[in-house]
Amino acid sequence: LQIHFDLGPGETVEAHFLLGQGADRQEALDLVARFRDPEAVRAARRESDALWEGVLGAVQVSTPAPEIDLLANRWLLYQALSCRIWGRSALYQASGAFGFRDQLQDVLALLGAAPYVAREHILEAARHQFEEGDVLHWWHPPEGRGVRTRCSDDLLWLPYVTARYVAATGDRSILEEVVPFRTGPALLAGEAERYDLYPLSGAAGTLYEHCRRALHRGATAGPHGLPLIGSCDWNDGFNRVGLGGRGESVWLGWFLYAVLHAFAPVCEGEGEGGEAAALRQRAELLRKALEESAWDGGWYLRAWFDDGTPLGAAGSAECEIDLIAQAWAVLSGAADPDRARRALDAAWERLVRPEDDLALLLAPPFDRGPQDPGYIKAYPPGVRENGGQYSHAAAWAAWAFAALGDGDRALAVLRAIDPIHRTATPAGVERYRVEPYAVAADVYGVPPHTGRGGWTWYTGTAGWTWQVIVEALLGLRRTAGTLEIDPCLPRSWPGFTAVLRQGSAVYHVRVDNSAGAGRGVAEVRLDGEVLTEPRVPLVDDGKEHEVQVWLLTSPAALSEPVRTPGAAARPAGS
Repeated sequence: LQIHFDLGPGETVEAHFLLGQGADRQEALDLVARFRDPEAVRAARRESDALWEGVLGAVQVSTPAPEIDLLANRWLLYQALSCRIWGRSALYQASGAFGFRDQLQDVLALLGAAPYVAREHILEAARHQFEEGDVLHWWHPPEGRGVRTRCSDDLLWLPYVTARYVAATGDRSILEEVVPFRTGPALLAGEAERYDLYPLSGAAGTLYEHCRRALHRGATAGPHGLPLIGSCDWNDGFNRVGLGGRGESVWLGWFLYAVLHAFAPVCEGEGEGGEAAALRQRAELLRKALEESAWDGGWYLRAWFDDGTPLGAAGSAECEIDLIAQAWAVLSGAADPDRARRALDAAWERLVRPEDDLALLLAPPFDRGPQDPGYIKAYPPGVRENGGQYSHAAAWAAWAFAALGDGDRALAVLRAIDPIHRTATPAGVERYRVEPYAVAADVYGVPPHTGRGGWTWYTGTAGWTWQVIVEALLGLRRTAGTLEIDPCLPRSWPGFTAVLRQGSAVYHVRVDNSAGAGRGVAEVRLDGEVLTEPRVPLVDDGKEHEVQVWLLTSPAALSEPVRTPGAAARPAGS
């Protein structure tokens, strides 16, 4: 696009370039006509600025790490909303498709800043579920042409995110929204996936019913009593671990446990106490199966192949240990506390390399071994999922360290994700080679490319990293009109401040860690009044409020273990 004009001395010319779209030719022409008026352009810009300020200004933090502040205050939510949710495109992935699990995870970061975006997308995702309970792995709007698969975790994100939404907003009306199902031929025996146009069926159900169908369909069990991995779980590259129908996923077991406990209170709120009890009973059986079969002596296995060979076992030449199986042992709240700590210690020792600012997904990488886990093996060793840093998983690991009370390790893993930290020096810029303001999906883990960024922008890392910083590290979590405060800070941080907006009200939060414990809330005051627990009521009253928080004098002063799922320290519900 270009225009030509002559500019005389002292003259000013204002030029506007328009990029837009209409549903048809006439709507496009109407938009052009409307925005020929410079004032219409200025008004639209003011409206856009106000929208972004409302989202990005909902929480502003100031910590001893300015690079963390810059990410949390602006770039992460901008990346999640503009690229992942609205654009769904970037230089490295330009399809424009919705991924069922992808955007559902992204909206978790917007539950406080833009709950309307989360609500709209939860319902849109539910529209791409089949009557049988399974879902489209991804689809293209507006028709819904997409791929039906045997992926085992996709459908479970619907009840998980719905439960998180209800807990954060208190909006139970979403559960009664009636949403249609999709229809289409089921996958044939031996068929892993099928791309097709799947129309809406004549059947519909409330969102609550959609979630229940997902939980029912996801109730699979293999030889060890753990969920079947199907054509993949969260790691799409494991697409041949369980194609025969017997392979199991340990990570999925932890995640399913978290989903069951998160959704049980939703059932109770709907007056279905029996259903809630049944979900918790399922979760307990799953917990026992995980502890009986998945513990490998120093950490947890990742999965089992169809033939019963373990994946992620000690002594393996390839994928001896996997990061997310250890992280979610903690985040789910299901694992034995001692084993969970040992598992995360093992992940730190074998997968986290602070000297390179790396948190690897697994190690050693797949290369020439006899097992064929899937397309992950097609990547060179140390690249992307195959033993590089997969930053989405690194964010989960950072949250897990915070959940166990280790703010120093949590920050170290966050720095492995942080592009500003990585590009703080000319040498870092030369090594990283991608944008310093957008988190990358992956970072290479082997010479000569150690520390080089992979694809940027289009990654679920953005939303999860925001949650880790604000909710796990700083311990600020909104739950239905309440701010729960439970920080886990690096011991060297003297504290931090934050500003939160609740409608027209503003809450100024100051956390004092001068004693160096890093965690454990000793006292909270709201406008000078001492509160009996670290829960601040958020009221849209148009006023400014002061919240003062003092952490304990030492970690030994903690009278109870790290909080269970549902507390501010962890992403799972109970």
